[in-house]
Amino acid sequence: MSSTVTGKVISVNGPIVKAIGLKGIRMFDIAEVGSDRLIGEVIRLVEDVTIIQVYEDNTGLMPGDEVISYCRPLSVLLGPGLITNIYDGIQRPLVGISEVCGNYIKKGIKLSPLDMSRKWKFELLTKTGTRVKEGDILGEIRESPLVMHRILVPPGVSGRLTNIADTGEYTIEDEVYIVDTGVGTYTGKLAEYWPVRKPRPSRIRKKPFMPLVTGQRVIDTFFPIARGGTAIIPGGFGTGKTMTQHALAKWCNADIIVYIGCGERGNEMTDVLTDFPKLIDERNGQPLIERTVMIANTSNMPVPAREVSIYTGVTIAEYYRDMGYSVAVMADSTSRWAEALRELSSRLGDMPAEEGFPPYLATRLAEFYERAGLVETLSGNDGDITIIGAVSPPGGDFSEPVTQHTTRFVRCFWALDKVLADARHYPSISWIDSYTEYLHDIEGWWKNLDSQWLSVRNETMNILLEDHRLEQVVKLVGTDALPPVQQFILFVAEMIKNAFLQQNAFDPIDKYCSPEKQLNLLETILDLYKKGSELIRDGLSVKDIAALDVVSEMVRLKSEVPNNKTGRIDEYRKRLASGLDSLKEHMTEV
Repeated sequence: MSSTVTGKVISVNGPIVKAIGLKGIRMFDIAEVGSDRLIGEVIRLVEDVTIIQVYEDNTGLMPGDEVISYCRPLSVLLGPGLITNIYDGIQRPLVGISEVCGNYIKKGIKLSPLDMSRKWKFELLTKTGTRVKEGDILGEIRESPLVMHRILVPPGVSGRLTNIADTGEYTIEDEVYIVDTGVGTYTGKLAEYWPVRKPRPSRIRKKPFMPLVTGQRVIDTFFPIARGGTAIIPGGFGTGKTMTQHALAKWCNADIIVYIGCGERGNEMTDVLTDFPKLIDERNGQPLIERTVMIANTSNMPVPAREVSIYTGVTIAEYYRDMGYSVAVMADSTSRWAEALRELSSRLGDMPAEEGFPPYLATRLAEFYERAGLVETLSGNDGDITIIGAVSPPGGDFSEPVTQHTTRFVRCFWALDKVLADARHYPSISWIDSYTEYLHDIEGWWKNLDSQWLSVRNETMNILLEDHRLEQVVKLVGTDALPPVQQFILFVAEMIKNAFLQQNAFDPIDKYCSPEKQLNLLETILDLYKKGSELIRDGLSVKDIAALDVVSEMVRLKSEVPNNKTGRIDEYRKRLASGLDSLKEHMTEV
């Protein structure tokens, strides 16, 4: 049983509160401060002084106010009811708060993160007397049409199951099972608390081997990420970071989405709230909201809560990973989270590092991204967490500390280009500055679709890189000064950009592109490149090839051919080959 200690406030410096008298309190324990019982967390202990980071608006707090702690770490409540919910950074349910307080969060309000009165249909999967160990599945609950919630024996608990409830309906407050551990008994419910800063355990970490299919061509084909991988999306203002993350959250093939709005504008979270219930997952016909948990700590909420919001989100992700699910965590944006660290660090008087950020910034980033990965869970099933973080470097300067430190801990870098965004080319992911280290990890999966996938991808990338080099020459001497072969490379590269890389998030067909369709489109463009190059070497001009009606049709394929009718692309390839052959015949006759 947790003990209760009380103390007094001696200093208030913004969200940083110093207190004395809290004997026995530990790092990262929760403390309730002042008459409003504001939620805070112990972040430093200096002799008999406890330094607390308050996660709510503490206006009016003063020395002499009471501080209470139950000596429990800051934790989240994990159980059925998380899916479709929206929380703030310390897991207070925003829908419930709006019903009580209206449009603004009242200071000190405390509501249960999960509905205590709702009854869930528990399906028993084991029996009394069974020996169980941590991670064993005791039963299931249909949490949403897309998520089967598995009730697991918590980490650290093992022994004989002396009692378990029959199949029936229970609240998260009901005692459902009892385990005799040999040194005592553990009474389990449908929900449990877990400290946010403590990673949930697993058996072993595995090497990722399956791609996170996003439906975005520039990502899946050129810069893919594996399930259980890490990626960042750095970009200046207006380059489409949030729009890209929204597209990934909508269409990626993860089982669960945890979307963390960390310091971003409130309208961006509103878009998620309003869009996801309307959008239907094409794979199962259910609304996307039925697999989504949202953490909203927007720019008008207290800055300190940003610091804990990403830990709240990744802990929820680990909970579903332990059930054997594939979870994608979208953190938008870690720059705002780092800015919260900077403010708190300055108020603590820490020695600043580069650009005022604390010297432990890299350590905190590593702690977050290292919670991603493919693992064998305690139950023996595979589960994974993919973390995709947006970074907002001031002025789009990728040399700033948050971007630079983050690149040390991630293996996928999707750099957003201001020039592409200004040209309305979305997703504005630069094919020059971006990279991925997952190509060979997931190569086997792609080869099941097409054994030539990697060579097709690399050949196309080489065209784009050559185009980038030639563009520098064109700026000096113009296109007409180039030999026809190089002019044709520029033409094909432009076709790759328009017919493949550019993708319309609002087009009912083009918003999501299946891997099969992506390969077909890319191979079609390479058909044009290979056969067209032969014609150019034989003396034909680029204008002759570009004038073919069948060539101009290529740009429209992405938005005219549905994912389930890729046979039309094969038909087009035949017509393209026929059109190019007719040019060759005509040239021979002349």
